[in-house]
Amino acid sequence: MEKELYRVKNGRILAGVCAGMAEYMNLTPRMVRWMFVAMSLFFGGGVLVYIASIFMIPTDPNE
Repeated sequence: MEKELYRVKNGRILAGVCAGMAEYMNLTPRMVRWMFVAMSLFFGGGVLVYIASIFMIPTDPNE
């Protein structure tokens, strides 16, 4: 069975992007959130990537 990337409702804080990515990559949501914070602080693109992900990643149809 192939895994698919979805935004999830369970465990989300804002839009479920980090929780969905964490589930897809078998990481904790906290780790993914820290990656976005690091990208925002060091590269300046974390916020833009997060906003783009909200529109590009579909919500989980099973929830």
